Amino acid sequence: MDEPEAALSPQRQLTLLLIIAEMAKNGSQFIIATHSPILLGLPGADIFSFSNSTISPASYEETESYQITKMFLENRERLLTELFEE
Repeated sequence: MDEPEAALSPQRQLTLLLIIAEMAKNGSQFIIATHSPILLGLPGADIFSFSNSTISPASYEETESYQITKMFLENRERLLTELFEE
């Protein structure tokens, strides 16, 4: 799947996550390209990072999607001030 989150709200991403988990229990395998910290959070998922022509394993917390989302949620006011200051 290529970025299945593109047309999904966060709530629908959680629904998709449950569907994927259920199908995986029944033997299905998935390759998913995503920037969604929700989809990346699937328990037991093998996560790989693609950067500078290199593919390497990554933990959930090491992903850029997780780090940027966490930074924004923890420092929203400061980040928005920095982004929009003139």
